[in-house]
Amino acid sequence: MDMPTIRARLLVVLAVLLGSLPVAGVPPAAAAPPSGSLWFDDPAVTVHDGRLTDAHGREIVLRGYNVSGETKLAENNGLPFASVADARTSAAALRALGGGNTVRFLLSWAYAEPERGRVDTAYLAAATDQIKAFLDAGLRVYPDFHQDLHSRYLFDADSWYTGDGAPRWAVDAGDYPDESCGICLFWGQNITQNEAVKRASYDFWHNAHGVQDAFLATAGKTLAHLRRHLSDDQFEGIAGFDPYNEPHAGTYDSGQTSRAWEKDVLWPFYERFRARMDAAGWRDKPAFVEPNLFWNANLDFQRQEGGLLDAGELGPRYVFNTHFYDQKAISGVFMWGKAADGQYANDFRTVRDRAAAARTAAVVSEFGHPLAGAVADKAPTVLKAMYQALDSRLKGADWWNDPAASGPVLSGSQWQWDIYHGRHRELMNGNPDKVRTEGDAWNDEDLSAVRLDDSGRPVLRQDARLLDRLYPSATAGTTVGFTYEDRSRDGSATLTWNPVPRSLPHVRQLVGSGQYGLLLWRSNGTAAPTELHLPASFPAASTTVVSDLGTVHAPPAYGSTTPVGVAPEPGGTGSRRLLLTAPDAGVAHFALVTNGATAPPADLLAAARSELAAWAAREVS
Repeated sequence: MDMPTIRARLLVVLAVLLGSLPVAGVPPAAAAPPSGSLWFDDPAVTVHDGRLTDAHGREIVLRGYNVSGETKLAENNGLPFASVADARTSAAALRALGGGNTVRFLLSWAYAEPERGRVDTAYLAAATDQIKAFLDAGLRVYPDFHQDLHSRYLFDADSWYTGDGAPRWAVDAGDYPDESCGICLFWGQNITQNEAVKRASYDFWHNAHGVQDAFLATAGKTLAHLRRHLSDDQFEGIAGFDPYNEPHAGTYDSGQTSRAWEKDVLWPFYERFRARMDAAGWRDKPAFVEPNLFWNANLDFQRQEGGLLDAGELGPRYVFNTHFYDQKAISGVFMWGKAADGQYANDFRTVRDRAAAARTAAVVSEFGHPLAGAVADKAPTVLKAMYQALDSRLKGADWWNDPAASGPVLSGSQWQWDIYHGRHRELMNGNPDKVRTEGDAWNDEDLSAVRLDDSGRPVLRQDARLLDRLYPSATAGTTVGFTYEDRSRDGSATLTWNPVPRSLPHVRQLVGSGQYGLLLWRSNGTAAPTELHLPASFPAASTTVVSDLGTVHAPPAYGSTTPVGVAPEPGGTGSRRLLLTAPDAGVAHFALVTNGATAPPADLLAAARSELAAWAAREVS
């Protein structure tokens, strides 16, 4: 879903619920894993000790994009892509250009159940085939039943706004007033100001007219369809399922608080959805559950107490799933300047702390900022600060002084990856006199990180240094701390928020003006390596690794006896990874990865390694 409209940022929640259905039939025979897979490439993830982990006990970080806001439009019948070929093109580009290893794949209840009680199997089949395109490219997938403002069918043909989610029959079942947002500058204000949206949302959560039962039934059939029509290998790549995008009560009952609503209304819904997952063969997959939409808003007057505080320890059956948009920056009023080093450290610290208290992992399944309009000039700094906060709890200026306080690296999916950006033909609310072609073609939004050029080739709309990032996709042990200085640009200015300190002169000389990342971790004894995604800006000939495991410029190809090596990422898209093998247990390791030097001399590499070893020994007990 796409919470922030080109400026708004409140969103709603509604329309997507499930029903149980036993799995019928037998899953397809196992298909070959993605090309380029190595012996340790098991894509299945679970939750263990509050972290996402794989079969080897490695900590997994899911990074990628939402695919895509196109699902909210009618032009491709509620699917992210017009064809499987387009899905394959998008998947390859997302991997090779965007540096992603995961997608949040949007589904539409309106198209899955166009008539009450009738699931459109053709829609589910088309969605499944598009999901396969991403799985076959080596990407993990977690589907999301998406909604914004409950449903497009609440809105008049000539309305300024539109919604997505619930089918027409679910709207027709209610007696809702004519929609009106009053004086609204942002589409998200409909969540709290549009009586039609508020009442329809309320009805969904209270199962008026049986609409929640119907949604859950459709969700159960969708889950069963995916399990039947994905091979075992493909299904391994399904990370979980997001039951409902951006839930909000619409209207609270008399005396009810947002926290009580989460406890008494939202959490029971998630338990019902969880039961549908189990019945459909998804017992080993977590549900990516979202709290009240406004639980962590950065505008005080929007914040509502929540965060699934009364759900107890979520454990391995659930992942704490939240969104974050800077409402202050999007407003253009509450934040006049640009984002700075550590801008969102506290906001994302709240996410980490809430997940830790719930004894589960966290994912920020939507974040982003408008790329056009009055506040677009903030995007380079806002996005850099958000990625910085995903990487570490600390601002860059503090990282080298206390790396052990860095915290777990957060998973996240940027909003959004829409290859049709600027090329849409959407009849807004079915109105042939309101054809939207520009931007994301939905409520004036423009957040897609990608577009097609005139030759039909995907190209980035944002700085590749910002999007295609170094990050630890799998850590063989426990991450102690991680930081990445991407040197992304704000116009012609290079943003350097985490310079190497002068106290490490040889490391500083080696990095120079280049990009660098530094991972500290404690090994867990597995033979499977730690791996970091290597951006395209780190070709082997320009990459230097300084680690206690070895120091090397232009790392060799990975081998079972190679402690520091490079290999393709699964999927055959040309993306690459650095593999660091440390088959010991309980040992602290470090690895600096930089593209800042060309053919650095051996004495500089030795001196940099000595500096880092002494620094790491001081900082990591």
